[in-house]
Amino acid sequence: MSNLTRHLFVALSNNNFLNRSAQKWGFRFGAEQFVAGTNVETVLKSVKRLNDKGMSATVDNLGEFVTERHISLEAKERIIHLIKEIDRQSLDCHLSIKLTQLGLDIDKSFCFENVNEIASVAQAHNVFINIDTEDYAHLEETIDILEQLLQTYDNVGTVIQAYLYRAEEIMDRLQNTRLRIVKGAYNEDESIAYQDKADIDANFIHLIKKRLKGHAFTSIATHDHHVINEVKQFVHDEEIDLNSFEFQMLYGFRTDMQKQLAKDGYHFCTYIPFGEDWYGYFMRRLAERPQNLNLIIKDKFYTKDDKLKKCPIIATSLIAASALYFVCKKRK
Repeated sequence: MSNLTRHLFVALSNNNFLNRSAQKWGFRFGAEQFVAGTNVETVLKSVKRLNDKGMSATVDNLGEFVTERHISLEAKERIIHLIKEIDRQSLDCHLSIKLTQLGLDIDKSFCFENVNEIASVAQAHNVFINIDTEDYAHLEETIDILEQLLQTYDNVGTVIQAYLYRAEEIMDRLQNTRLRIVKGAYNEDESIAYQDKADIDANFIHLIKKRLKGHAFTSIATHDHHVINEVKQFVHDEEIDLNSFEFQMLYGFRTDMQKQLAKDGYHFCTYIPFGEDWYGYFMRRLAERPQNLNLIIKDKFYTKDDKLKKCPIIATSLIAASALYFVCKKRK
């Protein structure tokens, strides 16, 4: 059942019609709980609040699979503006970027020019840039561009997706590079990725432990308290330097645990997305953890004392039902 739910939300995330419509609807599905607004000023206020609580942040200017040059160029300029503001405001923050937003599906050379300019500005302002890995179809080009950048810059890194069979091979290939380790949030074929949650979890733990015995900084991105507790025990037993890694969680998820980890002395970083193009990101967060839907329903439909709100439940339900019907129809 969990796999079916996951596939459904991933399918919704990839639907162009629903994506365009969501930008018109605004944050009516509860996305404001997980997306820090639509502009630079708003997201940096969120970063400042986290910094004041002893937590760092990584900011993601939402958008991917762009096919028009002007949109990629606008995204590049917004990211450069972010870098300069992070430095100007002395914030503890780095950036997460997606190459398909910066033109990878348009032209690889065009994409490289954009990301190279970003890396150059970031290095001048002492800001780290993390290149998010996306679906498997873009993996090789992403690693290739990263390795080109690493010949010039030391402020760039990427993400290892534990559900891929090749995850360990890629991690070893980048053993001296700062990395974030995640489980993975795209639908990939069984020929290239683990399908069973237990297999993904096991490989995730294996990669984390192997990486922590190395020397490069590692971000461990998970909301799973079982994984977190196992890592904490491993770090204690192996006497791992706490300065060699950080825990990472998404903005709006398990906020009490985020604060507690920072309070306990672990480096902690919150992944903060912002922007108009929030729909695909939001749906993949539900795909990763369908239980998050419970949080949204409770927040949108119930008061703090568990009484039903007087809100347009029927209208919202019809929107959700229409979305599901549309996807099912397209699949047929």
